[in-house]
Amino acid sequence: MNGGNLGAQTSPVKLTAELPAAVHRDLVAYAAALAAETGGQPAAPEKLVAPMLARFMETDRGFRRHRARAD
Repeated sequence: MNGGNLGAQTSPVKLTAELPAAVHRDLVAYAAALAAETGGQPAAPEKLVAPMLARFMETDRGFRRHRARAD
């Protein structure tokens, strides 16, 4: 991303990331655990990353303070 007006962007952005093998294994295990709870099929690990990151940022107090000052 070029650092432009990111707040105005509403369409999804494709992001490529390299994860340690252990993190990928944990994402696969996490997807399996969620599927076992819901009775559904395990989600692909890459589908879990965005909601997990969003939740992490929503609950990070320091980030919320920073965002509040920036707005």
